[in-house]
Amino acid sequence: MARPDTRTQLLDAAERLFAEHGFRGTSIRAVTDLAGANLAAVGYHFGSKADLLAAVARRAVEPITAAQSANLDRLLARTPDPAVADLVEAFAGPLFDGLPGGDEPGARRSRLIVAILTDPAEEMRRWTTPAEDTLAERYLAAFRRALPTLSAGELWFRIRGILAVTAVDRLEAYNTPTTPGGPGRRWAITFLTAAMSAPPS
Repeated sequence: MARPDTRTQLLDAAERLFAEHGFRGTSIRAVTDLAGANLAAVGYHFGSKADLLAAVARRAVEPITAAQSANLDRLLARTPDPAVADLVEAFAGPLFDGLPGGDEPGARRSRLIVAILTDPAEEMRRWTTPAEDTLAERYLAAFRRALPTLSAGELWFRIRGILAVTAVDRLEAYNTPTTPGGPGRRWAITFLTAAMSAPPS
């Protein structure tokens, strides 16, 4: 099998290190050492450490957001006001598909999502493009119509909870593969639908 090109090796190394150590805990030297590349390679291929993080994050989430967008398009083509359960399935389903629990890349990307949600570094939240921002707004609008009594802040908190619960479940599926977890997706969708539908706090 052909050895990955330098850019791919840098992305693989950075994904692992950002997921394990966060933005500030990951140095350019650590990335290039792990990738077996020279120190100037990050600057040549990406520009800066923040640009490298953005490329890592986009590579991880673009297939997921594409599926989320397609799911929402299908839902809205059927009805302008989808049910909460359908919205949760449309949003969370691609996370399960894109973060398989049985392999290291899926676990690594789950850790990366947890890091993006929890790392205090501002760079961890500045990587999105207008496409991701538009998709987030579309889901917010659809959930807002389905859950009109929730404040904007509480609604966004609950949507972030979908991301967190799914990422943690995928990590658990990888770390303890002997744990009964076959129905994990079904359990998660049921739980998350109930959590999203709960009365306002």
